[in-house]
Amino acid sequence: MSEPERARLIPVSGIKGQTEAEDRATSALLAVLSVVRPFSVALLGPLGATRAKSARVEAFLQPVIEVDDGTVRPDGLIRVLVGKRVSYEAFVETKTGTAKLDADQINAYLDAARSAGVDAIVTISNEIAPAPGVHPTEGLRVRSNSKVAVHHLSWMLIMSEAVKEHTHRGVDDPEQAWILEELIRYMSHPKSGVLDFADMGDNWTAVRDGAVEGSLARNSPEAVEVCQRWDQLLRVVALRLGTEIGSDVTEVIPRSHQQNPRLRNKEFVQSLCADGTLTGVLRVPDAIADISVTADIRTSRVILHTTFTAPNDRTPRAAVVWLTKQLKSANGSLLVDAYARNAKHPVTASLEQLHDDPRNGLGPTKQMPARFQLRYSAPMGQGRRSKRKKGFIDSVLDAVIGFYGDVLQDLKPFVPSAPAIDRRNIPSSTADTPNSPPQLSRGADSATTADASNR
Repeated sequence: MSEPERARLIPVSGIKGQTEAEDRATSALLAVLSVVRPFSVALLGPLGATRAKSARVEAFLQPVIEVDDGTVRPDGLIRVLVGKRVSYEAFVETKTGTAKLDADQINAYLDAARSAGVDAIVTISNEIAPAPGVHPTEGLRVRSNSKVAVHHLSWMLIMSEAVKEHTHRGVDDPEQAWILEELIRYMSHPKSGVLDFADMGDNWTAVRDGAVEGSLARNSPEAVEVCQRWDQLLRVVALRLGTEIGSDVTEVIPRSHQQNPRLRNKEFVQSLCADGTLTGVLRVPDAIADISVTADIRTSRVILHTTFTAPNDRTPRAAVVWLTKQLKSANGSLLVDAYARNAKHPVTASLEQLHDDPRNGLGPTKQMPARFQLRYSAPMGQGRRSKRKKGFIDSVLDAVIGFYGDVLQDLKPFVPSAPAIDRRNIPSSTADTPNSPPQLSRGADSATTADASNR
C-alpha cells in the first residue's frame, strides 16, 4: 500500500476562492491564538493585551454588532480575560492574497468599537505598512485621542512570530507546539493566501533605468512608489532575518522619520535621484554593530557594511589579529577598513590579505586602529520579481542574511580588561583559604594556657 496523506489539523484541500481562503486563515489563526498562550503573548502583547501567563484568550468568528444604521460584522473578535474580567477586546479584519483592506469598512468597525467599548481594531493582510506605526490603508478616521487603537499585522509578521516561538523560543506543551506547527505548515502553503513580499511594483523597471541614467525626477510619483516598496522591503528583510535567528531584528529609523514618514520617503527619493542608491539600517539584538544596507542601482551591487570599535589595549598588529581570529570562516574578499584616530581615510585590505599578514591593515605609519569597518558587496538582481534569474528582492535578502551569517554573528565586541594590581603588591592575607579559622601564634597559646592555670 502506498503511503497515504497524513491527516492535518488545518487542511488546505478544498479552498476554492478568495473568500474561503480568508475565512479559513482567520479561523485557523484565531483558534491557535486561543490555545497556544506563548504565541498569543508574542502577537497580542505589543498591541496592548496583557502578557500574563494566567490570562485566557477567547476568539470568535464574524460577531454581529448593532450600530445606529444596522449591523456590522467584522471577520473576528479576540477577547483576553484575566480571571472572569475582560481585560482586552479587539475586532479583527483579514484579507488574503492580493486583496486590499477597505478604509470604509475599517471606519465602520471603528465606530462600532467605540460604541461597544472595544479596545482595538486589528487588520491583517499581505500589505506591508509604509512605516512602523503607520497603517497601510489611507483614509482611516483615527483621532489622536481615540480610545480605540488601530493596529496592522502582515501575514509575514505573523508567520515570523510563529516560527520564532516554535523553533527558537520553544513551546513547553508538546500538544501546543504541534498545533502551532500546523498553523505554520498551513500558512506556508500557496493555497492559504499568505504571500511573500515578492514584487517591486509596475514602476520598478522604469525607475531603475531612470536612476542609472540620472534622469529620474524628484517629484516623480513612480519614484515615490518604488521608494515606499524599498522601505517595506527593509522591514521584510528584518522579519526574514529575525525568523532565521529567532530574535526581533528591527529597522533603525531616525526619530524625525518616525514622526514624519513622508519625510523619510522624500529622503529616499532624493538619494535615488542624486546618486542612484537606496539605503537603510538594520539592528540585530546583541550584535557588535548595526548593518547598513545600500542598493546601488548604478553599479548593480548590494553593499553591506558594519562599523565597530577596535581594541585599544594591545599593539596595532594584535588589534588586527583580534579581528581576523574571529573571522576564520568569512569570505576572503571581505574588505576591512581600519581607521586610525582622527583619520579621514582608512587603510583598506581584504580579509585574505590580513590573514596573510596583519600589517597589511596598518599602512606605512603602523598607526593604532580606532575602529574597523567591514564591507561586503554582492550582485544586485535586476527584475521586479524573481523568476528564472534572481530578482532585486531576493538579491537584497540573500546579501543581508549571508553577511550576517558569514560575518556579523561571529564577532564579539571588544571589552577592556579591568585595571590590574601588580601581583607583588597584593597583601599576603588575601591568599588565606576562605572561611578558615584564624591561626593563633605559639606565644598566644602559651599565654592562654598560663592564664587558665592561674584561675
